[in-house]
Amino acid sequence: MHPHENKRLQDRTIIVTGASSGIGAAAARLFAAEGANVVLGARRGDRLTALVEAIAADGGRAAALAGDVRDEAYAAALVAIATEGFGGLDGAFNNAGVVGTLAPVEALSMAEVEETLAVNLTAAFAAARHQIPALRARGAGALVFTSSFVGHTTGLAGMGAYAAAKAGLVGLVRVLAAEHGAEGIRANALLPGGTRTAMAGDDPDVHAYVAGLHALKRMADPMEIARAALFLLSDDASFVTGAAMMVDGGNSITKA
Repeated sequence: MHPHENKRLQDRTIIVTGASSGIGAAAARLFAAEGANVVLGARRGDRLTALVEAIAADGGRAAALAGDVRDEAYAAALVAIATEGFGGLDGAFNNAGVVGTLAPVEALSMAEVEETLAVNLTAAFAAARHQIPALRARGAGALVFTSSFVGHTTGLAGMGAYAAAKAGLVGLVRVLAAEHGAEGIRANALLPGGTRTAMAGDDPDVHAYVAGLHALKRMADPMEIARAALFLLSDDASFVTGAAMMVDGGNSITKA
């Protein structure tokens, strides 16, 4: 058996944002194990450095740059690392996000709304603007954006800005898929259910409530979501584009 035969991202270069923890960190490790060169982005430079070292210790290839996904120049810089450092870009897992302020819509300031939209939605436009030309230069590629069950199948009080942003990502993905499908560029949204990450906090009562929203009656491990992102980025999903893929533990079929 060829040593690379079963590696689904062998010698491909993939950007992962929100890579310092949770789903992004799990995806970075998984993609590297599947043969990818990973370009990691997040705000926490110390965590990115540790992750790059861990991937290298496992025989993988990684580079990282700390920054803010709201900054379009940062989106361009991550693409430059991929193209100049690894010879091109084959895909991206645009995963960075924040929950933002939890409050009823009437209690949210416009600054709080705009902050949540900027990280979760506007940053996706900036990423796509720079990633798509690089994928086109490569001849094909795949983009995956992390949306959420919140705002798609479930409305949760106090999460108006987050829900609006995550629902907006699904609309963006559908347009990107329509605009670039003929070029061999696929775009999909990943909709995780409740996942045990820092974003979910550590309140056991909150975890129990969120777990109860799912048919499986538990929250996801970050690696379970990362495996779905791997599928969408790989050739296994070669005929999947414009999709909103639910990896939600059955949230969409369950009423709280």
